[in-house]
Amino acid sequence: MADIAIGVGKEPLINREKNKVFNRCVSHQQDELQSFRKYLRWMCVDHSSPWTAILSWTMFVVFTLVVPAISHFLLACADCDSYHSRPYDSVVQLSLSSVAAVSFLCLTRFVSKYGLRRFLFFDKLWDESETVRRNYTNQLNTSLHIVSYFVIPCFLAMSAYKIWWYASGGSQIPFLGNVILSDTVACVMELCSWLYRTTVIFLVCVLFRLICHLQILRLQDFAKLFQIDSDVGSILSEHLRIRRHLRIISHRYRSFILCLLVLVTGSQFSSLLITTKAYAEVNIYRAGELALCSMTLVTALLILLRSASKITHKAQAVTCLAAKWHVCATLESFDETADGETPTLVARNNNNNKGHDVITVAESDSEEYGDEEDDLDNNNIIPAYAFSTMSFQKRQALVSYFENNRAGITVYGFTLDRGTLHTIFGLELSLVLWLLGKTIGIS
Repeated sequence: MADIAIGVGKEPLINREKNKVFNRCVSHQQDELQSFRKYLRWMCVDHSSPWTAILSWTMFVVFTLVVPAISHFLLACADCDSYHSRPYDSVVQLSLSSVAAVSFLCLTRFVSKYGLRRFLFFDKLWDESETVRRNYTNQLNTSLHIVSYFVIPCFLAMSAYKIWWYASGGSQIPFLGNVILSDTVACVMELCSWLYRTTVIFLVCVLFRLICHLQILRLQDFAKLFQIDSDVGSILSEHLRIRRHLRIISHRYRSFILCLLVLVTGSQFSSLLITTKAYAEVNIYRAGELALCSMTLVTALLILLRSASKITHKAQAVTCLAAKWHVCATLESFDETADGETPTLVARNNNNNKGHDVITVAESDSEEYGDEEDDLDNNNIIPAYAFSTMSFQKRQALVSYFENNRAGITVYGFTLDRGTLHTIFGLELSLVLWLLGKTIGIS
């Protein structure tokens, strides 16, 4: 009976703890994601209710599939003059719609499966420092502006092109009924389709950049553990938590990164192939839309790759920081200078003149580096109190762990670091030169 009473007494406590965690993960209206939800609702990619989900899928089908298909097959204008013919429209529509479809499906899956708070790791912020929470919330609000910075210039350029195309084409462009009304409706629908597809593409890429920025903030906060008298257990547990989050991000985004890389590469090679054909006429009137599409897709891919390589570089810089920390601690242990030996770190720091020179050089170097230096990656000496109670064996074991457990963003086992980006660039350049050799004879 006593065991039953204890079990009954523990069950509400366990349920309360589970409900507490669950309530922290549930999205509610008046929180830090309120403005972001409004943005998703205006973009018609909100899946918080059945009605908004139906509206989201309807807008996706209309602006990603129906409008581009009608524009290509009904407004191809094969009989138009050289300025209004669109020989590259098929590549433009297929490239933009395929990437937008992959972006929309990935975003829908992320939000539906994990929820907005869990997908953006806001449910994990309760365990972070106040600096990380504040900077990450500010970065979320800034991310919405970053999407606009990429979308608005592309939309303005496309608007100018489409307005000129419909206004100057006049009766050459196929129309139904009234020429002005038909061309106006067609122009507005094409611009809305372009705006919708580019916004969805950049939104998913900027969200990946936002999540990577959170991990950078965590790593910078983690680097402060080496500036205080921390134990090996706390450093190891914090690093394991960061590695786990990086694996989660890699698992969620690996399909999207790989699909975007393949689709953008195929789009660029198709564009190169059709524009380097014999007798191909390339000018701003015929190929302007193709150039704008290529710049949009390449920019989106660069956002992904740069964010992934940056967080991988920061995560791997922990090994350098731990090695420097271990070296400083080892030198500090030799606090007595023997006759005829080289002065140690403590002896040099006790020398006012030389110590002043070292600090001055370090400060001037940090000014030249600018924002590239932080607590994680810098050239500063670690103070002695940061390792006063840790033995040599523990520090050596920790450094060995960092050397053999490098973290970062991976795509099916391949780490997206700067070396991988160099490899991708080399492969792309080789394929471009091979294609140019087959088309225009470059050897």
